Amino acid sequence: MSRPLTPLALTVLRMLCDGPMHPYEMQQRIRDHAYDQAVKITHGSLYHSVERLAAGGLIEPLETSREGRRPERTVYAETSAGRDAAQFRLAELLARPAEEFPLFGTALAFINLLPEDEVARLLGKRTVLLEAALAGHQAANDSLRKRGIERYKLIDQEWQIARVRAELDYVRSLVDDLASGRLTFDDTEPRAVCHPRPRPRRTDD
Repeated sequence: MSRPLTPLALTVLRMLCDGPMHPYEMQQRIRDHAYDQAVKITHGSLYHSVERLAAGGLIEPLETSREGRRPERTVYAETSAGRDAAQFRLAELLARPAEEFPLFGTALAFINLLPEDEVARLLGKRTVLLEAALAGHQAANDSLRKRGIERYKLIDQEWQIARVRAELDYVRSLVDDLASGRLTFDDTEPRAVCHPRPRPRRTDD
């Protein structure tokens, strides 16, 4: 395949490292190991990724079977080319930081479009949501560890917990700085404030 492996394609190849299976079983295992917290996965996208990998020769169908009235299920296996591609892509993702553009970064870049008190209120709301997310990630991690899942299979969760905790700490510091006056939007340049445009009047008003 000429294009780099997508996160979902890499997930499929990782699943098949454990042995041949059909997409439905992949989906179950992805949920069981909480890989869907690291990769965005839908039922349709998973099957589409499987089809693309098979067309590219990175996985291959072994057998197709049907149980009762259920749809046919095709069992796939990873090819040597697929294993090589997965290892190459994984090494690339680990070694090279990707240039990403989180939406929160966009919001912070244009923060002075809103009044300071409104920004403080909204960041306070974000703090509550981050606290809930952090508690949820930690509870999920604790549950999987109690089930005997090895730590190396949960490192992505550890990173997620660390990321949310770091963001939470930073947002709290912004709220404190706004409250104390250590952070203001005053400078020598005119403040950028967008006012809503007046609504055009209808001719029949």
